[in-house]
Amino acid sequence: MTAARRARLEVGTVVRPHGLKGDVVVRLVSNLDDRLAPGARLDAAGAELVVASARPLQKDRHVVHFEGCASVEDAEALRGTVLFGAPLEREGVLWVDELVGARMVATDGTEIGEIVAVEANPASDLLVLADGALVPARFVVGDVVDGVVVVEVPEGLFE
Repeated sequence: MTAARRARLEVGTVVRPHGLKGDVVVRLVSNLDDRLAPGARLDAAGAELVVASARPLQKDRHVVHFEGCASVEDAEALRGTVLFGAPLEREGVLWVDELVGARMVATDGTEIGEIVAVEANPASDLLVLADGALVPARFVVGDVVDGVVVVEVPEGLFE
């Protein structure tokens, strides 16, 4: 881990029950489907939920069965619950929780600004700077180190 990471990250939200046997529909906010792999442990309002099974339903929604959730009443009790998971470690991956709040610097050392948000974009996610400038994430060089993001930007982008 090269920068300070939060202890828990939002993974998704239980939307509603699905069927009569305790399954629920989860809207996943993570782009990692393995967050719902069998055996995955998620924190739900202080209680731990263990994924027994999951399958895609549509786009960002999955049908999930948690261990111990055996009825529609059990599933209904989870409606609206926000699910959290521990940060994952993957080499060469940029994480939103590391990017937001980091300083952006060009490869020549020029200070560009602070990253305040990350916007999804089909071509490349966009790093939103405090002054409103947008920088495609594909310009990032390397990992976030000590709260600093180094970017290689085309000449004239910030002039």
